[in-house]
Amino acid sequence: MPPAALRLRKAPRQSRAVHTVDALLEAAALVLEEDGLEGFNTNAVARRAGASIGTLYQYFPSKDALTLALLMREEARSHAAAAAAAALPSWREALSAFIDVGVAQQLTRPNLARLLDQEEGRPEIRAAMAGQHSFHDLLLIVLDKPDAPPHLQDAARRAVAAADLFVIIRGLVDAAGQRGEHDVADLARRVRAAAFGVLAG
Repeated sequence: MPPAALRLRKAPRQSRAVHTVDALLEAAALVLEEDGLEGFNTNAVARRAGASIGTLYQYFPSKDALTLALLMREEARSHAAAAAAAALPSWREALSAFIDVGVAQQLTRPNLARLLDQEEGRPEIRAAMAGQHSFHDLLLIVLDKPDAPPHLQDAARRAVAAADLFVIIRGLVDAAGQRGEHDVADLARRVRAAAFGVLAG
């Protein structure tokens, strides 16, 4: 469990409270995108959300708690889309759609994705996110489909292939984000070429 400084003070239960927390998180995303880490603070987020600082502190005890909640929101959204991709019947179709999800997550809101990647690297944030959604497990589902290449029918080789794919996809996508790329279709094409190429090899 994350330390108290990183946890929600209270979970929103009524629809109005859920709306308030959603508005605060989207305001946090917008402040990060537009003002960067230098301008990211609780006062700026409350102001952008049209809320009082007291309202913000009812839910988020610190700027880091906002950061963690925003990271978890973005990861949950990506995981849901990746899970839908992994559920497609053909392994090729599923892997291609899985790659599209990763590329879209990085390049749809590139400034936000880049800054959140940077924040995710902090030890306390990384520790707090440990045990969250596993994209590696979704790749195992993709590679375990009946029409997958014969060499992937072996569980050990499938596990290695899934681990390789995870590193390749994340590495290429993150590097493109760091470079400030914006062409979703071109990046998806390159990532697919690398992913299908390593599996063919």
